[in-house]
Amino acid sequence: MSKPIAQPISSKSMVTLSRLLLSAQPGDACAQANAALRSALTGISRAEFDELVTLANLNHVVIRGLNAALGILRDAKDDMRVEWAETAVAEEHARIENAIPFLRAICAAFQEESLDVTVIKSLDHWPDLGSDLDLYTNAAPDKVLSLMKRRFQAELAARSWGDRLARKWNFMIPGLPEAVEIHVGRLGQTGEQITLAERLTRRTRLISIEDYTFRVPSASDRLMISTLQRMYRHFYFRLCDIVDSGALADSGAIDYEDLRSSANASGIWEGVATYLAIVSDYVKEYRGTGLDLPRFVTDSARFGGEEIYFRKDFLRVPIMPQSASLYGTQLTGLLRKRELHSSARLGLLPWLATAAAVGQKITGSDKGIW
Repeated sequence: MSKPIAQPISSKSMVTLSRLLLSAQPGDACAQANAALRSALTGISRAEFDELVTLANLNHVVIRGLNAALGILRDAKDDMRVEWAETAVAEEHARIENAIPFLRAICAAFQEESLDVTVIKSLDHWPDLGSDLDLYTNAAPDKVLSLMKRRFQAELAARSWGDRLARKWNFMIPGLPEAVEIHVGRLGQTGEQITLAERLTRRTRLISIEDYTFRVPSASDRLMISTLQRMYRHFYFRLCDIVDSGALADSGAIDYEDLRSSANASGIWEGVATYLAIVSDYVKEYRGTGLDLPRFVTDSARFGGEEIYFRKDFLRVPIMPQSASLYGTQLTGLLRKRELHSSARLGLLPWLATAAAVGQKITGSDKGIW
């Protein structure tokens, strides 16, 4: 198993937020942790509080983080900071309450036109919500484009090279500040994931949120999608990834044998195992116990939480050599299975990443590439 995290977090706000989410749960018996949180929160300045809210927003944990803070602040009878937190929570609730009916209307429109659609990523954070609305469909692209324009007067956002490879489209809908990102027929940064995409729809489950019903991925597919995003594309974790995946594991909802079989079929088992090891190590750092992971998961992990570090608002995963080795394993697996088309797409990833890095350095933006 991986080594314990050697307190890599340098940001005071990140430490406070992590403690709120992972050690200040209802019924938590750790009096020392709660005392430290109480001291940190009741002594926080307005500027520090605003920084905490900004960080919570970037990490998709505003509702969960600030509700935990509110419990402590109310017990301390700190009326001023209670008001700060209540205002921030109310603003986030208003954003979410505006977005959810749009998400349900989009899903209903697909169903009315006999097209399959699954909400991916966005509802994993509930009661928080992501910064955009993500869906997957196996419908033909022209049908998706027609539906979104005809039913919602949606405008199509400019597509980057990465968007085209991944076969995803972003739509802007009047009255909805969040973009609607629809993945069509493929998953993965370069659209290399055909096996996972083909199986996704028939393995979905239904959940109820705010009196609406949504179709979402199975627990295994949800973890694989998160792994693709964090370990193979962005190379950073949001705190919501830690909290969401930790809660999923604690609930007993993960069939680890199915997860291993499915991830092996998609060539990303080592990445999934590493993702879970990182989550477990980070959770252990703040609550004292990690996830109850099977031995075959921890044995397959390439590294764990000791490798991550905080920089620029997120928990970073080193690209070289850690994530690069996972990419190499994925590419080798696709080649071994003679999935030549997917291998060719995935082989473009280093070039795409290089172009994005060069663009970022020259223009200050990787827009149009990544």
